[in-house]
Amino acid sequence: MTFSTRTSRVSRRSIIVAGSAAAGALLLNPVTAVAAPSAVTGTSGRELTVGAGESLTVSTTTRLSRLTIASGGSLAAPDGYNLSLTVDGVETGQLLTATGGTITKIQPGVYRGDVVLTVALANPVAFGSLTFPFRQALYVDADGVSRTKSVLAGVVGGQVTDAYARNIRLASTGEAYNGVYVAGGSYTLRSPSIAFDGNGRCDFVGYGAALVATGTSTTLVVEDATISNHGAVRTAVIADGGSNVIVKNSTIQVKDGVLPSDYQSTVDTSVMESAPWMLSIGGNVRATNLLGTSTRASYINSTVESENWGALSTDNGQNGTLTAINCRVANTGDAGGYGSYAIGNATENFLGCRFDVATYATINRGGTVYYADSTRAAVAALNTSLELGLSARELAAIPVRNTVINSKRFGVMWHGAGNVDISGGTVLNSRTSTFLDKGQQVSITVDGSGGAQLNPGNGIIVQVMENDDPGPQMVNGVLLNTGIYYEPTTAATKDSTFDPTAAHSTDAVASFTDIRLKGDFYNGMRGGLNLVLTFTRSQVEGTISATTTKHHVDTIGADQYLQLGEVTNTTAAAVNNGVIVTLATGSRWTVTGTSYLTKLTLAADAAVAGAGGRKVTMTVDGVATAITAGSSYSGAIVVEAQ
Repeated sequence: MTFSTRTSRVSRRSIIVAGSAAAGALLLNPVTAVAAPSAVTGTSGRELTVGAGESLTVSTTTRLSRLTIASGGSLAAPDGYNLSLTVDGVETGQLLTATGGTITKIQPGVYRGDVVLTVALANPVAFGSLTFPFRQALYVDADGVSRTKSVLAGVVGGQVTDAYARNIRLASTGEAYNGVYVAGGSYTLRSPSIAFDGNGRCDFVGYGAALVATGTSTTLVVEDATISNHGAVRTAVIADGGSNVIVKNSTIQVKDGVLPSDYQSTVDTSVMESAPWMLSIGGNVRATNLLGTSTRASYINSTVESENWGALSTDNGQNGTLTAINCRVANTGDAGGYGSYAIGNATENFLGCRFDVATYATINRGGTVYYADSTRAAVAALNTSLELGLSARELAAIPVRNTVINSKRFGVMWHGAGNVDISGGTVLNSRTSTFLDKGQQVSITVDGSGGAQLNPGNGIIVQVMENDDPGPQMVNGVLLNTGIYYEPTTAATKDSTFDPTAAHSTDAVASFTDIRLKGDFYNGMRGGLNLVLTFTRSQVEGTISATTTKHHVDTIGADQYLQLGEVTNTTAAAVNNGVIVTLATGSRWTVTGTSYLTKLTLAADAAVAGAGGRKVTMTVDGVATAITAGSSYSGAIVVEAQ
């Protein structure tokens, strides 16, 4: 094991290697067997005992063979510093003092082995109304590794320099402790092994995450990493503050922890520690999160798994870019989760990826998401635009693959405006609806010229419905997820100001080109939102209609969260839920069921036929009307296969 710095900095840093032979720990600070003389009580040789009711301030990094803290005893660092305990190179014993709090405390007990109490400069990070006192094994800034802010006793094996760390091992069984925190400059982690077991605290700042990068001047490259975290909000990778994070050839896995017994489900981001059940998902840890403005995070030839909640996420930011190339993106649990979350005008690129997800490939609340092939040209373009730094050899070694999505429930769900673009040989397999739009302005573009397929298990390609998210409630001044969804008991009433025959900028719009589709398209909105469909050189077989929808149960709360988004459709004349269909050049619609439209336009070579050779009839405002290529019809349209 070695520790080195760049030659130009040797005069600035005196490096003292004082690692344990057994643990291989690296310490940049000299260690001593005792704390400051005025603070020491009950020491004997290399042992330290803190009695009941005693409070000991540890003023310098201290190595012991045994630490005993009696019940009621406590250890602390001087003002402006943090204290961390490692035993044989593993951070341990430090737990959060309160649910929703930020402070950790070393717990009473007996700690034996290579015991190090590290006193490090504080790294406070403000978020909302709180300040999070970060502790991290490695703190890196534009000058390299900071020995004054790092818990170097928690860095085991390998080599650490100001430019990179190689083959290091980081482990934690405490809470709210970080692995590597990079806040400036460029840094590379090669073959790190990180295993954190215990809860984090906040994945909107990365408090307790394995890796955090933040700042517009920060680039973090991670190669051949193995990250395995187990704990509530014990996130693996956080990209924040305009940083650029590039993860290659790595395996990232997170599993849920046990929430504090008094934790209350909330969407207050300062104290949120679990998935919002109103999205029909569960769990308490996301594998990754992208935050801040213009932040970039890219995953290449890697596996990213969350037990539940989410694998790849953007949140609490603007204009971020999330990219995965030839990756496996998965949820391994049964409580529900997503492959990706898109918000804040994020751009998400998925090229040649395989999704094996529990609930959704993506939840969209304000992003643009691309599913496509990892072609040479596409990968090279991202390598340039995202500054991935892939060499010519690395680019040549990336095989061309199509994206395959396998979802146990839905494909893509919107609970905010957003766009989805599907191209190449992308295959989207879902047990239920391909696209689930909860009353939002959406844009869907599907180009089937490269072999793209949409395969909904329930036979519904597009389902538009009212948003059934009951939302949080303010309870005694606290924002809690205690809302309940109630099924409407009255019929929708006509809004005289809304035109169901015209396309609006706020509608749900979907365009399909050069594709063969088998499935239904339903607009079950009660309020004013049209479903606008355009088919070009495409064959579509199914029912396309306005509907009324009904959930399987009439009341949905936290215990029934898996019923959200699950509705049955009854085709019916549009009220405020127009269905506008354009059969552009080379398209054919094979009608399988009674369809209620508000506008139908056919190109000169477009056609409408009945399934099984049945005759198709149409009425417009109750008047029987022939369907003629090159014509357009508007009003209360009913198309049936007799």
